[in-house]
Amino acid sequence: MKIIILGNAGSGKSTLSKRIISREPAARLSLDEVAFHDDAERRPLKESIADVEKFIQSNNSWIIEGCYSNIIEAVLHKCEELIFLNPGVETCIAHCRSRPWEPEKFNSRQEQDENLSNLIEWVRSYEHRTDEYGLSSHKNLYDSFRGKKRELKNTAEYEIV
Repeated sequence: MKIIILGNAGSGKSTLSKRIISREPAARLSLDEVAFHDDAERRPLKESIADVEKFIQSNNSWIIEGCYSNIIEAVLHKCEELIFLNPGVETCIAHCRSRPWEPEKFNSRQEQDENLSNLIEWVRSYEHRTDEYGLSSHKNLYDSFRGKKRELKNTAEYEIV
């Protein structure tokens, strides 16, 4: 299994990847782990891609998930399936509001909650963004992929993956 899951923040990428792995064990990489330095500064793209390449080479079965189309584009040809989660901005915002504490990203639940309004503002801009995080970039990547792919627009569809 070699799957890439692409979508907006809050679209359900981590939840879906964990659900798939619970049925069929595989290594999992959230691109958040390779996209940034320890602080909020974005790493050079080549460094992030090199780390993803190492992850792929080190694992026979894997899921990579994230919103970074510029990183995904560099390794997309190595996946067997692309899943594009596109449930709509309001669903993503609802997921962000209800997500449990993510200790791999925040030192405390309080720190995570203090960042919530910034995250929601960022998620809300998804349909209008023109960078690698936006809907148009994700849709272009999805449309250009010639392998097995699925665009899921309703969270109920996540259950059948």
